[in-house]
Amino acid sequence: MSSMADDSRERCWSKDEIARIMPADDLHVAPLREDGKTCGTPTWIWSVSVGGALYVRAYNGRASRWYGAALKQRAGRISVAGMAANVIFAPVEGPLLDRIDEA
Repeated sequence: MSSMADDSRERCWSKDEIARIMPADDLHVAPLREDGKTCGTPTWIWSVSVGGALYVRAYNGRASRWYGAALKQRAGRISVAGMAANVIFAPVEGPLLDRIDEA
């Protein structure tokens, strides 16, 4: 499980952006490659919004290649609903994980 936020760290996703993202079935994530500059191959993934934040989950869990790259590089890019954004990745644990599971 990873959270995704705009990499400016100054803003979260706006309500309008979340409203566009959530019904879309086309969210693709591309963590940075080893060079820390180039994005990897986009992977289609599941997403959910909890408390106005965007979270993604790997279908194959922690064994997913994109998930491992996201945790290692902590940054990448998403594309969804005609939008593209640079993002940061951070693992989620504790009570928030239960809220994400319920969503």
